[in-house]
Amino acid sequence: MFGISPLGWVHTLGSLPAIPLAIYMFVRYGRIVPQSWPGAVYFVSMLIGAATVFLVAHQSVSYGIGTATLLLLFAGYGVRVFSGLGRVVEYVETIFLTLTAFLLAVPTVTETLRRVPDGHPLVTAPHSPLLLGSQASILVILVIGLAAQILHLRRQGKIQAIHQY
Repeated sequence: MFGISPLGWVHTLGSLPAIPLAIYMFVRYGRIVPQSWPGAVYFVSMLIGAATVFLVAHQSVSYGIGTATLLLLFAGYGVRVFSGLGRVVEYVETIFLTLTAFLLAVPTVTETLRRVPDGHPLVTAPHSPLLLGSQASILVILVIGLAAQILHLRRQGKIQAIHQY
């Protein structure tokens, strides 16, 4: 079905939970929160998807996306080790983990448009207006979303500073 190999299904179904979990955390917390149970499941799901992309990818750009996702994922979940960074940790964590969601969204939308409906996909060419418009929309959402997250973190920091005095 959809021209996906058994290993491709492991990749797809393994990374699939990351999508609703990211949406849930963006709505609930305004960002991906590694210290929560959805954050832990998000990590595992993203790890499965990013690691298996090397086994199923057919395009060289996929290896770059997989590598970038793994680096950002480990950096985003590991940045709290550097407690000397203070409040900057939340900003770095937020930016890195939001970028992982972006790197999941682009190939997810691209592959969905190239495979659905089965046998008659919506997109057959890499320069299709629908595909390029979808990818551009995801980029706009990323830019606006990151700006909103950073502003939210700044407001939280100011509120915490006021309550300390």
